[in-house]
Amino acid sequence: MIEVNALALTERERELLPTDDEVRFFAEHGWYLSRKLLSDDEVDELTAAVDRYYEGERSRRLPSRPPRLAYWEPAHGDVQRHNDYVHYESDGIAKALLKPIIGAVAARLAEASEIRVFQSTLIYKPPIADEPSNVVPWHFDKHYWSSSSSDRMLTAFIPLHDCDEELGTITMVDGSHRWEEVGFDDSTTRHFADRDPNHLEDLLSANAAHNGVPVSKIPMIIPKGHMSFHHCRTYHGSGANRSTRPRQAISLHLQDGDNAFRDFRLSDGTSAFYNHDSLVRRTPDGRPDYADPEFCPLLWRS
Repeated sequence: MIEVNALALTERERELLPTDDEVRFFAEHGWYLSRKLLSDDEVDELTAAVDRYYEGERSRRLPSRPPRLAYWEPAHGDVQRHNDYVHYESDGIAKALLKPIIGAVAARLAEASEIRVFQSTLIYKPPIADEPSNVVPWHFDKHYWSSSSSDRMLTAFIPLHDCDEELGTITMVDGSHRWEEVGFDDSTTRHFADRDPNHLEDLLSANAAHNGVPVSKIPMIIPKGHMSFHHCRTYHGSGANRSTRPRQAISLHLQDGDNAFRDFRLSDGTSAFYNHDSLVRRTPDGRPDYADPEFCPLLWRS
């Protein structure tokens, strides 16, 4: 695994951190567009590492295959690709994802003193306008992170190129992280790919109506080297790729230092499950350790 110097920022990098006003904006709206955190050369290097990953290069393999692992393989065809744990399997990809500046930005937004990686998912939308898998329905991430104790988790969405609406960029529902939630049931603890898109659309509408607010959808227009961040309870989704080239990105899911496993019970008495639960080490009292540095490396500590 790539070693991380989680304490060092250059003077130039400190100038890239969110201002106090931007931290307040994130708290109110649930999303943030960053400054240029990766240079063009770094993005190109990351893209080359992604290409090698798709060609089969791995620095290491997961020791076991969790039951809900997203893991596109060529046999799956020309659909939207999702591959989890790329920060673990590829040192070339991890080199960019584990830059301390990303963690430092997340720490400012989450108002946390420590940020660890939670998950990383490599995403590829083929340039096929009517490919159903390219459309990501409205959801928020905390639903399928029910076994996590924190409500300050967040995600950095990192395109490998300029990203706009034609490419099917990520789109936020403004301020939705502050909504009082209705309609929660066991199904909401499953990943959006395992849920009915129509039900997710209805759930978004019901929650907006319950809170007496309109659904304000904000597409993230993200230049190369920049990234968007969103709160773990911010509704988001994305549309079709109507361009002539693939949309490639990484969702880097992040956790504050206080996050830990919690036993979240479903209606049938079983516990909500996350893939980490079958991979990470155990705490002294036997719980999955979401601070396991092998799978959840430290990214920033102030």
